[in-house]
Amino acid sequence: MSSRDRKKASVYRKLQRLRSVVNSTAVNKTSIIVDASRYIEELKEKMELLNQETGTSGISNSQNPLPMQVAVEALEKGFLINVFLEKNCPGLLVSILETFEELGLDVLDARVSCQENFQLEAIGGENQSNAEGIDAQMVKQAVMQAISKWSENI
Repeated sequence: MSSRDRKKASVYRKLQRLRSVVNSTAVNKTSIIVDASRYIEELKEKMELLNQETGTSGISNSQNPLPMQVAVEALEKGFLINVFLEKNCPGLLVSILETFEELGLDVLDARVSCQENFQLEAIGGENQSNAEGIDAQMVKQAVMQAISKWSENI
């Protein structure tokens, strides 16, 4: 068997493996690759939906990736806010607290760790001047926006 035949056989095996992974019924190379491309796009969309549902977002810039988790739970009078980033983020706490202030939330209790990563668990209560038109999703979006803006400025 020549080297060209071995390469051809290797490419064929790899295409068949790809075909089985993406559940393609295509038989020619181009169609298998198109199916694989569609499959990848579907996976990306599913991942985005899951990230939105779980509050995980891959907000990052090319030099400073900041995978984060933000979860907000509505309480009787306020919110439980949890934020986690994989690395220490000097100055981020200030940005998040400013966001709480803009939302009209008073910090009633908080635990923060800025050692090797950034962790914040806070209970934010709506202050008297704030009309009760704020919900957990609004708080989550505002916190994620604050992190995003902060990461753009570092």
